[in-house]
Amino acid sequence: MSDRPEFIVEYLEPSAGIEAEPLPDEFSSSRLRHSLLILGAIVLVVIAVIVLVPGLSSLRSRFSGASVGWLLFAVVLQLASCFSYVLVFRGVFCSKMSWLTSSEIGLSELAANSVLSVGGAGGLALGAWILRRGGLETAYIARRTVAFFLITSFANTTFLVLGGLGLATHVLPGSPSWVLGAIPAAAALAVIGGALAAGRLTRRVSRLKVVAEGVEEALRLLRTGSFAILFGAAGYMLFDVAMLGVCFVAFGNPLPPVGVLLVAYIIGQLGSLIPIPGGIGGVDGGLIGTLVIYGIDATDAAVAVIAYRGLLLAIPAILGLPALAVLRRRLRNEAHDIAACAPGESVEVLGRGLVERPAPFI
Repeated sequence: MSDRPEFIVEYLEPSAGIEAEPLPDEFSSSRLRHSLLILGAIVLVVIAVIVLVPGLSSLRSRFSGASVGWLLFAVVLQLASCFSYVLVFRGVFCSKMSWLTSSEIGLSELAANSVLSVGGAGGLALGAWILRRGGLETAYIARRTVAFFLITSFANTTFLVLGGLGLATHVLPGSPSWVLGAIPAAAALAVIGGALAAGRLTRRVSRLKVVAEGVEEALRLLRTGSFAILFGAAGYMLFDVAMLGVCFVAFGNPLPPVGVLLVAYIIGQLGSLIPIPGGIGGVDGGLIGTLVIYGIDATDAAVAVIAYRGLLLAIPAILGLPALAVLRRRLRNEAHDIAACAPGESVEVLGRGLVERPAPFI
């Protein structure tokens, strides 16, 4: 969790230009094609292994018996997760932005996370470039980007605390041992406490001042009780967890206990920190391994996770890459409404001198 805000701090250097700034190399067409080719090659290798390796007949039989109806329901859940991401993005950055622009930026970020090998931070960096190219101030983008990351991470850690405590106290069934619930809950509480402490400590380091401001911004936004922010952050994760659960049912496997599914999902997602296109290998192995530790059959877990990961990579990319192409064209033609979210200019206040108006608040 700690490396992603630092990544954004490095990316949002104040010296970067706005008006004529080209698309960064990380998101160039050639880089996207390269990542897609790597991703496609990995997928083909996985399919070939499942089809050709003699010892994997049980996997092949499970996949051949998939329920189309349940898989379609899984697609709907992933679409709901994508919409939730757009909802929290719009809530954090600017509710004045049109739904079209918000959707294009949000879906572009999700596509970047699916195909780029930058440890899961590709979407945030791409969104920062889009907003900066659209006319927003670097300092404003930096604060809100850090706040956005913290708010979405806070949803994960909060549900990890709830799920872990539920398993440890046996309010939620399914954990082989209370320790397997207590440890994740304690770790999540430590992460939350560390993030809050970082807001105070980083103010002493000028280069990390944006992290401290982002923490304060995140807390301020959460205190507003904004439906878009709270529901969006929770829905982005919970719809994704539900899709993983449906992928178990789609292949005739029993649905894991809710607490186990929730805790295993959040722990397994740590594999996305590995800089591999789409997190392939890292997230998959993390999810399967964690599910097995919590008592889920290894074959059941492998089938569900492979199907889940396939949908998770495909749907955001199918939606987001065309959205990015359209948005880039609108940015070149200045046919967007991003600049409407720019913080207000300075005004003269009697007895106080020149005072900057606050950024637009939701």
